[in-house]
Order: sequence, then structure tokens, then C-alpha cells
Amino acid sequence: MRQKLEIVGAGLAGCCLAWQLRERGVELRLVDDHRPGAASRVAAGLINPVTGKNFQPSWRIAEFLPESVAFFERIGRELGKPLWFPHPVVRLVGEKDWAKVARKLELPAVARWVERVEENIEGWRAAVTLKGGGRVDVRAFCEATEESFGSPTSDFQSGRVVRCGGMFDLVEGRLGEHRCAKGEILTVRMPGGDESRILIGGGGWLVPVGGGLFKAGATYEWDQLDGEPTAAGRARVEEIVRTLGGENFEVVAHEAGVRPIVRRSMPLIGKVGGEVVFNGLGSKGSLYAPGVARRLAEWIVDGTEIESELELGRWMGGLVD
Repeated sequence: MRQKLEIVGAGLAGCCLAWQLRERGVELRLVDDHRPGAASRVAAGLINPVTGKNFQPSWRIAEFLPESVAFFERIGRELGKPLWFPHPVVRLVGEKDWAKVARKLELPAVARWVERVEENIEGWRAAVTLKGGGRVDVRAFCEATEESFGSPTSDFQSGRVVRCGGMFDLVEGRLGEHRCAKGEILTVRMPGGDESRILIGGGGWLVPVGGGLFKAGATYEWDQLDGEPTAAGRARVEEIVRTLGGENFEVVAHEAGVRPIVRRSMPLIGKVGGEVVFNGLGSKGSLYAPGVARRLAEWIVDGTEIESELELGRWMGGLVD
């Protein structure tokens, strides 16, 4: 008899898990109440191999990146729409940060992602072009997944529920303390803008999404955890757009979502308090969601042990920082 399972939450986590379980013969119901503030509905879907102020490779990226790209290419073919858009990522570095970045460029773990380095370019000390990056059309993926899975038959009765509620579960305290952060994003039209690359610098990013449009962001707000855009958030992101793309732009959309974070943007899966949970994708969901969803599906279907770095019960017990 086929397993039946209900996934609560049709964001990036729930949708990736739905595909992984369907491929393993599980009958599913995928449900979501579409409350404002869901990160997956506004996310730029950026994948950047080397990130942050410390300019270091994302956690286990050499393992998770190929699986993520293959997954979104495969599901895109099945849905009949492209979901993965590869682009070089250009990290613009100011004089203050150049010494630290230059040292990191010598490390093998960083150097493998570097395509070229240009120094003393206009307005910046250097531009480091990274390979392996791009964006996932997260909104299109989630919307098409919900449509593809449709509604189960009226006699569908799930024996198990997996909670993939993102920030909504976290702010309700289901996993203890959280570090959720609201982010505001602009979609802008930039005539003549360079759509061949992703720019990062000045505390933000500029991501081409086609048709002369770019997504730009993002802010971080830890207190006001809602889906409401603010004037201050818009002003901050407009500053990022000017820094990375110049003055010639028009704001097309202003959106906000809350990143589901419980630790260092590293996801957690497993069972706690009688519930199966997939949460904590943070700001790097496009990179980690497919691979972590596969691990959870293998645990649900085959009983495969969850590795300790991802296992929710260990984290809840204080064994994982």
C-alpha cells in the first residue's frame, strides 16, 4: 500500500519535498494558506558560491550546488518552464575590504570558484567574478508545483504530516528560539542594464530576472516580522540599486518576506514533539532545499539515518550549535 502524507507549507521546502516524495511513490496532499510574509514568494533565488563579509564558500556548496542545479533543471523540464538561470556572480570590493578578500583568494576552497579578478575598476578596488552562481525562479517553481500536485481525491486521509511552515512555524515557537529576519526587495526596470551577470556589493545585490527587470535587495529586520513593505526599506534598497546599477531605474514592485532562520542559514529536518519538520532554510534556500528534501524523503520512505548536522532532534537537544 502506498504511503500517504500531507505537507503543510508550499514554500521552497515543502515544494522540493513534494517532488522528492512523489518520485519515491508517496501519495501527497500539499497545502498552504498563503499568508503574507512567506519568503519563497518574494525571494530572488540567488545562489552565490562565495558569500558574506568573510568571503567564504557556502557550507558544503560543492556537494549541494550540483544537486540543486540538476533538480531545478529536471523539474523545469517536467513543468515546461525554465527554473534555473546560471549567471556569473561579480563581487565588487571596496578599498576597506580588499586586503581581507585578497588573502581569501589564495585559499584553494575559494580559488576553485574564482573565474577572474579585475583590480582598480571605476568606483571599486576590485571586481571578483565567481563561477557556479545563478538564480532560481522560486516563485514560479512554488506556484507551478502547487498547480501540478493539484487536489487529492476526497477520500484522501494522510497518516503523517510534515510541517514546512517556514517563518510562520518559527515565530510561533515550534522550534524554540529563532533568528528570523525580514527582508525587503525591489523589482526595478533598468533600461540598458547588464542582464548577463549578478552584482554583489555595497551591502546588497542586483539580480537580472529578464525583460530588462532586476531584483535588488535586501534589508535585514529582526523585530518587525511581517510581510509589509516599509518606506525605510524601500529607501535602503534604492540606495543599493544606485550603488550597483546607477540612477536610471524605475521601481516596478516592492515586496517583503521573512527568512526562516534557526541557526546559520543551515536547514534542519527530522522529528520533534511527534511532528516531522523541515525548516530553517534561511537566505540560502535555493542552494540547500533540493538536497535536504531528498535526505528527508529518504528518511521518511526508507528510514535512512539523518546526518547529525541536519538532524532536528539533536539541535533541539542542544547538541548542535
